[in-house]
Amino acid sequence: MTGKRPLPREGAHAHRRDLRLFKGVEAWVFDLDNTLYPHEADLFSQINDKIAGYVEKLLDLPRDEAMAHQKELYHKHGTTLRGLMQRHNIDPDDYLRFVHDIDYSVLAPDPALGAAIEALPGKKFIFTNGDRPHAERTAAALGISDHFEDIFDIVSADLVPKPNRETYDKFLDRTGISPPRAAMFEDLAKNLLVPHAIGMCTTLIVPAGTREVFQESWDLEDEPYPQVDFVTDDLTGFLKAVLGALA
Repeated sequence: MTGKRPLPREGAHAHRRDLRLFKGVEAWVFDLDNTLYPHEADLFSQINDKIAGYVEKLLDLPRDEAMAHQKELYHKHGTTLRGLMQRHNIDPDDYLRFVHDIDYSVLAPDPALGAAIEALPGKKFIFTNGDRPHAERTAAALGISDHFEDIFDIVSADLVPKPNRETYDKFLDRTGISPPRAAMFEDLAKNLLVPHAIGMCTTLIVPAGTREVFQESWDLEDEPYPQVDFVTDDLTGFLKAVLGALA
């Protein structure tokens, strides 16, 4: 982008650029957790609790110490799984089965989201640090399973998580998509660094009601997230706006 442009104060989205930037996009790449379903569904808190339980049992730690160790592993290794594999030589399949044994009934079918994804021109993918069974169950609960070409999960990535560059390279090799003709949607800004660097159009999904807070910090801190092209707290509404710009 050339020059600074103030973010508009109206609407449900923070736009750094014109939505017509999505013209020519042929591949739409979505993270899973806290992206395809809203943060408020609180599904991922169940996974975090299961991860803490796994660490607690594995290392025979009190729950508070297990949670602290879990956070340390996450920050140092990208995922708790990768840290546990490197430090404690755990079975990744056993871990993934355990932490994704959760209650998906907190998710409701989202026909409006499904219709918006279906209407996007080109192919759609789920790209997640979770595993395929978890992604399949989540998409099924949301009623959006039929709209995706493929799921690229942590197993497909040889257990190396985003934001490692090699994981994005594996995703591109598998799908054959061209980054300049692709868009990525994520709830973690760090996971948009590589997509932005290789030419993808990037959108950050933030919790409902926090877009304005994010926007204000962006203005005050002179755009601290240059890898983020767009910000929204309403994925369905944002995709509808994109479709309107493409019409």
